[in-house]
Order: sequence, then C-alpha cells, then structure tokens
Amino acid sequence: MGVSNLGWLESRFHFSFAEYVNHDNLNFGVLRVLNDDIIHPDSGFSTHPHRDMEIISYVVDGEITHKDSMGNEETLSAGEVQYLSAGTGIQHSERNISTTRDLRLLQIWIIPPEKNLDPLYGSHKYEPNERKNKLLNVVSSLNGEAKIKIYQDVKIYVCELDAGKETHYEIGADRQIYFVQITGDARINATELSHGDAMEMTKEKNLNAKALSDCHFLFIDMPSAS
Repeated sequence: MGVSNLGWLESRFHFSFAEYVNHDNLNFGVLRVLNDDIIHPDSGFSTHPHRDMEIISYVVDGEITHKDSMGNEETLSAGEVQYLSAGTGIQHSERNISTTRDLRLLQIWIIPPEKNLDPLYGSHKYEPNERKNKLLNVVSSLNGEAKIKIYQDVKIYVCELDAGKETHYEIGADRQIYFVQITGDARINATELSHGDAMEMTKEKNLNAKALSDCHFLFIDMPSAS
C-alpha cells in the first residue's frame, strides 16, 4: 500500500492513486480504488468532478458533509454509507466540518459495467446492532437486496465482531473477495490480519472470520477477474 500525509489528510492507498504510483497494483477486478482516509477537523475535499465511476464512502468515525451538483447536501456519521454513481458526470465536495474531531472513512471506487450511465446518489444509516456479530450487506447491485444499490455486480459487507466470535461466508463460483481489516485483529481462514491490513481472496470457497480482539471489517464480493 501507499501512504500519504498532507497535513489535513492522512491516507492509506490500497491501489495506485495520487502520489502513490504503482502500475502493478492498479485494481483488483472491478475494484479500482480503496482509500483509508483520515480527514482532520475543518478540512476536506473541495468541489471536484467525477464521471464513469461508482463511489461508496463508509464512515468509520466522525462525520462527513457532502454537497453535489445534483442538489444533494447532507452530513453522515459513523456506520452510515453514501454512494455516488457518477455516470455522465457530477461535481461534489466532501468535508469534515467538525472543529475538534477527526473523520475516518473508507472511500471505495468501483468500475461501472458501462460508461455514460445516469448519475445516482443516496445514503443509508445502518444501526450498530445490524452489524454486531453478524454480516451486514450494505451495498449490492440493482438486482440485490441491500438498501444501497449500484449498477455494478458487487456485494459489500461489514461486521463488528466481539473477541472470540466467528462468522462465515460462502464465496460463490467465479467470485472473488477483497477484505479490509478496519480495526482490531482477526483470523481470516488461515491468515491473521491487524488494523489496516487487507487481503485478496481469489480461489477460496469460504470466508471464515474469527475475532482475535474486538474488531471491525469490510469485504467486497465481486466477479472473478477474466
């Protein structure tokens, strides 16, 4: 991974992005960007454009304030998920308007199934008990069952596991997983992960997670790369 500290923003880049240039680590299947960002108080991303990308923000701690060219404006807190399918084009800003508290979020960019799709925007507030010691499907495709739906064929899950607890997930045929250990420690199949670690799973049939400490994680189920 790449790391960056711009003073107002600290980032861990899972894939080649900004000043972290790595042509051997451009994407994982349809997952193009996963940035673990800490935005310090009274700062953020000023208005900028996007197109032909599906962007999901998962708030880990603090609050994010969003404004965009479609007229959407809202503030989201920990556990909430925001999505933006930029499609034919949209401009937005993302800021931490708190004067005292850091904002930590995972910014996820998914490559859409085709270009020039109609822009979509939305958010959903998931309650802590929905992800406590169980998997919560926070994002799905338009044909899926999650409260948040995007164009691409992905499913995103989050979970907060108490130490010693376990959870299991069956990986479908021709599917792969990108797993992110947000906080704490866990054993994922035979591999131990700690705060900030990530893992690509390409040939597994099951994902078995055991919390070695209280922990929080996210994973993305997507089609296997061709």
